[in-house]
Amino acid sequence: MDVLTLSRLQFAVATYFHFLFVPLTLGLSLLVAIMETMYVKTGDEEYKRITKFWGKLFLINFAIGIVTGITLEFQFGTNWSRYSVFMGDIFGSLLAIEATLAFFMESTFIAVWVFGWERLSKKMHAAAIWIVFIGSNISAFWILTANAWMQHPVGYSLNNGRAELASFLDVITNPYAFLKFFHQLPAAYTVGGFFVMGISAWHILRKSNVDFFKKSFRLAAAFTFIFAVVVVITGHLSGEEVAKYQPAKLAAMESLWNTEKPAGMSLLVIPDPANERNSVELLKIPKLLSLISHFSTTAEVKGLKAFPKDERPPVTPVFFAFRIMVGIGFLMILLAFFAWRWQDKIENYPKFMKILIWAIPLPYLAIELGWTVAEVGRQPWIVYGLMKTSHAVSTAINTPQVATSLIAFTLVYTLLGIADFYLLFTFARKGPKEN
Repeated sequence: MDVLTLSRLQFAVATYFHFLFVPLTLGLSLLVAIMETMYVKTGDEEYKRITKFWGKLFLINFAIGIVTGITLEFQFGTNWSRYSVFMGDIFGSLLAIEATLAFFMESTFIAVWVFGWERLSKKMHAAAIWIVFIGSNISAFWILTANAWMQHPVGYSLNNGRAELASFLDVITNPYAFLKFFHQLPAAYTVGGFFVMGISAWHILRKSNVDFFKKSFRLAAAFTFIFAVVVVITGHLSGEEVAKYQPAKLAAMESLWNTEKPAGMSLLVIPDPANERNSVELLKIPKLLSLISHFSTTAEVKGLKAFPKDERPPVTPVFFAFRIMVGIGFLMILLAFFAWRWQDKIENYPKFMKILIWAIPLPYLAIELGWTVAEVGRQPWIVYGLMKTSHAVSTAINTPQVATSLIAFTLVYTLLGIADFYLLFTFARKGPKEN
């Protein structure tokens, strides 16, 4: 493999692995804040135990998630130096704000929360975890805004071969950024919800701390159902933005080869990129793709053949990642609905509880697939329409160097992953401390 391919693999490994921790951190931060608020409002000591138990799992995930995120920023300087030169004026300012404001906020107040149980009043202590939650979400906003600029660049001017910041307001009000934020955050909350429901179901099945885990389950059930629905709604709106700004990605998502007006959608498709067609294309619903992507039954949707071959994204991974992600999204709504409906008598549905335990990985998988659609679907562009990925890779590194670092990253991440999942499993299985 060449430097470009290995560098892309290295960044992908780091990103996919980091994304195993970020959504759970965001989701649990909100759930733990709600749990402690219930303790403050009711004075019920059981809610304090609930907060401490789930808070411990949150802290484990938070700590390892930080470690896995640091290496991503270093890669911009080592593997993607030409990219850093090209858009450092914009990307650097956004990441600097994220580090100095949001990360500082959440890191400071998480220490206050950990060590302040017996030193702060109930309200002040609860305020600390809410500030951690706010800081985490602010951090996500700046990072997603930086990524959204790569998807739909705005507020810049090109000078001396560089994209320079022309309007900071345009960058932070980029409609692509808002949709990414309001899609990714509910997706992360859904991860936290399924995590809490699955572990609670495991304990209820074993009649371990049943009242404790039924309270946890009830808190998570409605929470998860609401955000699972929001994810699908914002996902649809994000699809409309893709249709507007990245039509080649939309064509790859649907494996649409020929431009159609109006465009129908086939429910059963197997792409055949080598022959620029679909080997299987069944159950086609007329006008549906036009309606979904442009909210019009007469809109034109461009096919992949409308774009030069060197500007088309890889069709097969994007198509299947998108289809599977959508399927998982609707499945999660169904599971969350029944969890919410049966929350008060969940112990009467042992088979359903077993399903919820096995469903813990579903939102993780959906998020990783969504990231695949977003990032692989943008190819061959690293900044859409402005800079190709092949022009962004560093020239000062060679294949053996990148291959060695890729192997090292993979080994370290594997060890960190084993440590994280072992600790989560151990403490989740052990259950809460007795009073």
